[in-house]
This record gives sequence, C-alpha cells and structure tokens, in this order.
Amino acid sequence: MTTQEQDKTMTQALRALEHRDPSVRLRAALAVGTTPDPRTVAALVERCAVEPEFYVREMLTWALTRQPTATTVPDLVGELRSELPQARSQALHTLSKIGDRQAWPAITQALLTDPDDTVAQAAWRAAVVLAPEGAQSELAAVLATQLGRGGRETQLSLSRALIALGEVIMPILDAAAEHRDPAVREHALATHRLWLDPDAGFQLAVEQAKRVAALGRAAEEG
Repeated sequence: MTTQEQDKTMTQALRALEHRDPSVRLRAALAVGTTPDPRTVAALVERCAVEPEFYVREMLTWALTRQPTATTVPDLVGELRSELPQARSQALHTLSKIGDRQAWPAITQALLTDPDDTVAQAAWRAAVVLAPEGAQSELAAVLATQLGRGGRETQLSLSRALIALGEVIMPILDAAAEHRDPAVREHALATHRLWLDPDAGFQLAVEQAKRVAALGRAAEEG
C-alpha cells in the first residue's frame, strides 16, 4: 500500500469514529490501533471524551496504547483538565493502561478526590499503577480521606486501590477504624478484612465490619 493509500485509509477510519453505528466505530478504532500512527492520537483522545459505548471506549483505549507514548501521554494529561467527567475518567483509565510513570505528577489530589465517582475511581486505579517507589504512604493517606464515600462499587474500588498499596495502609486503616463517622469506620474495617481474606468478598466484609462497629458503639454506650 502506498503512503497516499495509507493516508486515505487512516482518514476514512478517523471519520468512521463518529459514525452513528457503534459497530462501525468499534471497527474503526480497531483499524486505527492495528496500524499505529501518531497523527491519529488527537482524534482518538477526542473521541474518548464523548463515546457513549463502553466497549468502543475500551477499543479506543487499546488503540491509544498502541501509539508512541511521547505523543499519547501529553495529550491524555491535557484531558485531565477537561470539564467533561468522561474525558477525565477515560484519560485516567488509558494512562493506567499505558503505565508510563512520567504521567504521575498529573495525578493530583483534586483528581483523587474528584466529586464524580467515575473519575475518582479511575484516578485511584491510575495512581496505584503510576505511583513511584516511596510515594505509596502519601498516596494512601490521600485515598484514606475518601473512606466511606459512595455506594458499594465506589467503596470496593477504593478498598482495592488501598490494598494494592501494600503494608503502608495498615496504620492508616487502624486510625480510620476509630473515626467519628460510622461510614468511615465501617469502610476501614471492611477494607482491613478484605486485606486479611481477599476471597471473602466485599459484601461479607462490609457486614462483618458493621457488626464490629455496632459492638464497639454498644461498648462505648455501656
């Protein structure tokens, strides 16, 4: 295939990323990723911000992981300042898949505590992957401020991120288990139980944590 033909194929694929049929968009993302070209990065990143279908977004992320990191990482880092929550969350997700630690400074406390649960969860996962050696304790302290936040999915995501940081979380969880907010205490206890028994399941850990917290309150009142 000549250079001109390759350029034409690339242009067609990029145009197809905006097609109304998600299966067409999926094939377009696959095509772009199969033949990496730095000139496609901006279009891929832009599409990630608005693509409504999960499986298409995953293919867009895969296509971006196939591109040179010198091009993808700066563009994705730029997306972290977007006003669109999906743009931020998908950029974080893609950065975690690329795994280039040069992106670590862009994982700010504002992202780790983002009011949008999807963004915050993506930031937690990215932070665990990108944090350099020695940054785990500080990261764990920031993540611990989110204990008790959201529903089951959000809490499980945070627990997994904390557990992935290793032993540094233990004193932080111990402190959180004494927090005045019962939601924080229960989440800290559930995370600790999940650390001890990863196969137990988060829901069981939560129920056990609630019982422990209730017994603690009864003892205090007694």
